[in-house]
Amino acid sequence: MKSFLLWLFAVIITLSAAWYQRITGPTYPKRIMVNVENQEYKIQLKRSEGEKDCAIELPVVFKDKVKLYYKRYKIDEPYMPVDFIESGKESIIAYLPQQPPAGKLQYYIIFKDGLDENKINGLQDVVIRFKGDVPAWALIPHIIFIFFAMLLSNLTGLMAIFTKKSLKKYIYITFILLLAGGMIMGPVVQKFAFGEFWTGVPFGWDLTDNKTLIAFVFWLIALIGNFKKPRPFLIILASIMTIVIFSIPHSMFGSELNYETGVVTQG
Repeated sequence: MKSFLLWLFAVIITLSAAWYQRITGPTYPKRIMVNVENQEYKIQLKRSEGEKDCAIELPVVFKDKVKLYYKRYKIDEPYMPVDFIESGKESIIAYLPQQPPAGKLQYYIIFKDGLDENKINGLQDVVIRFKGDVPAWALIPHIIFIFFAMLLSNLTGLMAIFTKKSLKKYIYITFILLLAGGMIMGPVVQKFAFGEFWTGVPFGWDLTDNKTLIAFVFWLIALIGNFKKPRPFLIILASIMTIVIFSIPHSMFGSELNYETGVVTQG
């Protein structure tokens, strides 16, 4: 019964952290509600796209009421207007032009409600980042390994608190999953997406790479520290650090193309 409860709590903690990380990240679509003719419509404004023009889609009820404006991120230049066109019977679409990997655009949508004109997305522009397409053979193992590394990290930490059994096997599995998902497949995904294998310390300040490195170091310490005799406090510390850093929103302070210099920077 205790084992079942520990697994249950580990799953709940892992899923909660993964959900929180996903919905708070800067690449998660911006969700807003807009009232048209006394009816509320839920709209998603994209903040991430691959190697193609980005389609911004709205319900057809917005036809002739909206126009999209965009410009390159952090560049002093005029906004370019883009009209929405019909896409089938239920939606209209406007396209943001494809950018190089790590290139960003900022955009907003003007909504005409009678004589009034307002930004659908409020006072702040929506910022979208483009990236290279990552093949499934690289992305899927990366996601699976990282997810199970988080799960085993949480489980091993809970077991270190509530049981007295040997945890060497769990430490090894957690470390191997983190090594495979974060330190091997992570750089592969980064290379496809933004052209560099590693943009964390000592080469850059990419937060995703750096937090992966921190988790890896703490589990390496836990592995070495428990090699000859049990030191549960090292396991608990590694587990806590892992859940804290992996709860940080995904892709914060990530790769960004400087349009003026042509250099991709992080941090």
